[in-house]
Amino acid sequence: MPASRVQTYRAMAYNNAWANHRLLTACEKLTPDEFAATRTSFFPSIAATLNHNLTIDWFYVDALEGGDLGPRAWAVEIPHPLVADLKREQAAVDRRLLAVCEALTDEALSANAHVNRIKRVQLERRDRLLLHLFQHQVHHRGQAHAMLAGTPVKPPQLDEFFSIGEAPLRAEEFRELGWTEATVWGRTG
Repeated sequence: MPASRVQTYRAMAYNNAWANHRLLTACEKLTPDEFAATRTSFFPSIAATLNHNLTIDWFYVDALEGGDLGPRAWAVEIPHPLVADLKREQAAVDRRLLAVCEALTDEALSANAHVNRIKRVQLERRDRLLLHLFQHQVHHRGQAHAMLAGTPVKPPQLDEFFSIGEAPLRAEEFRELGWTEATVWGRTG
């Protein structure tokens, strides 16, 4: 049975959280200096890139939850310079995004979110906002992944999705995240 539109967004949120977990777990092997080191990319370091992802998550997830945080989300450019703190905060906002996606209905996907832009409130359909957010995260995770390749730490595989046959590979990660296949796909798999 094909996944519904709602199931697809939920699976994308799980995959997003999984990729964040994998990348930040790899980054935990870096020294603080390696994590903060100047590198070539859009943002000047792995720390700056992944903190940017976090603050943009704060911004959009808050809007999806009905909040009005707006640009205050990125008031501090690098709110978590240490990987352990960043990983903890990224996991927390990933859980919030998962909760938003778990509560989705077809009607909710087509409804507008109110995005606080300080001088105005932008109305954006939730489905489009979620697609934008997932694309943003993939884009900058890819940059951080490329920067990680210039360190002694091997970059993790990030372009996998939840497919049959890879259960041993992800079983430990799923345990760490508190998930199962059924969590992601439901009982219909």
